[in-house]
Amino acid sequence: MKLTSLKNRALITGTLCSSLLAMSIATPVMAKMSLNNEQCNVSLNYDVTVEPKKLLVSANGVEQYRVELDQLYVQGQSVKLTPKQSQALQHYSDSILTQVPEVIALVSEVMVIVDQSVTTALSPILGEQASVHLDKMMQSIQAKVDTLAYRQGDKFYLGATESSIEDTFNEEFEQEIEQMVMSSLGSIMMSIGSQILSSEGGTFEEKMNAFSAKMDNVGDEIELQVESQTKSLEARADKLCSNFEGLMVQEKNLHQQIPQLSPYVIASNNSAKK
Repeated sequence: MKLTSLKNRALITGTLCSSLLAMSIATPVMAKMSLNNEQCNVSLNYDVTVEPKKLLVSANGVEQYRVELDQLYVQGQSVKLTPKQSQALQHYSDSILTQVPEVIALVSEVMVIVDQSVTTALSPILGEQASVHLDKMMQSIQAKVDTLAYRQGDKFYLGATESSIEDTFNEEFEQEIEQMVMSSLGSIMMSIGSQILSSEGGTFEEKMNAFSAKMDNVGDEIELQVESQTKSLEARADKLCSNFEGLMVQEKNLHQQIPQLSPYVIASNNSAKK
């Protein structure tokens, strides 16, 4: 999952509709979820479910291994551990149990900020009817994100694999969003026309320039709203990224002690692959 600053200066007269579509489709669709900043670039390679006394690592809906009540199961088979191996596994599991809920909480807060910033800034421009469609699009995106990163009581799930993300943000979802956009185009264009005609200036060109400047201000407003609300989130994301780098060291040591787990690398450093 990539946490990036929101840039909306491109929301000017000639590209408002296409930008709205792009914004709606530009959900977290990527090969894998990742955390990255200037210092680290970490990808998560498996779907992870954590509960107070259970860690489940899966891919394509199939369990790869799980740790339950201090017992390790790999491909459904129980693995007998020495006290030293059990201690290392417990230490690693505790780290996962700490990090996954943090990632999920961060994803949730980022989505809230994006939703609030975009709808607050664009609603006065698009008008009430078009804003209803925008709200529906944001709700649809939020619902999909909630299937990838969620909490149910003491259970946390983070779907991070390519398969999980592609299954969630699939062609059907893209068509759903596209239909929403197409159904709102009429009200959007009417609102834009009204905004242009009411803009300052005597000639149509002057009105267009005034409206373009207004849209630039909307982009600035969104950017300022996001920046003001994400400073603490950026610090948390940086800490998470650093924690996952530490987790990779733990995982490497764990694989040396428990060879049965060596095929399963939950977190990897993308920078090291370049």
